[in-house]
Amino acid sequence: MSKNEQKFEEKMKELESIVSDLENGEIDLDESIEKYTKAMKLVKECDEKLKSIEEQVSKMVSEDDEVKDFDIASN
Repeated sequence: MSKNEQKFEEKMKELESIVSDLENGEIDLDESIEKYTKAMKLVKECDEKLKSIEEQVSKMVSEDDEVKDFDIASN
């Protein structure tokens, strides 16, 4: 992770702040568009991160170092 890259939690906090600003309705149209665009970028980044983590969690390494799909029914 680069020094300038935000953590997932930081992105979520920024997204919550943007949503609050947009709901407040006290910002002008140009700033609203900028914030909306930033929010959509954050949503995409968070979604990609969650999908990546979900993929990692759905795999497990067996005792013989073989990667297998995680099956909750067999555990």
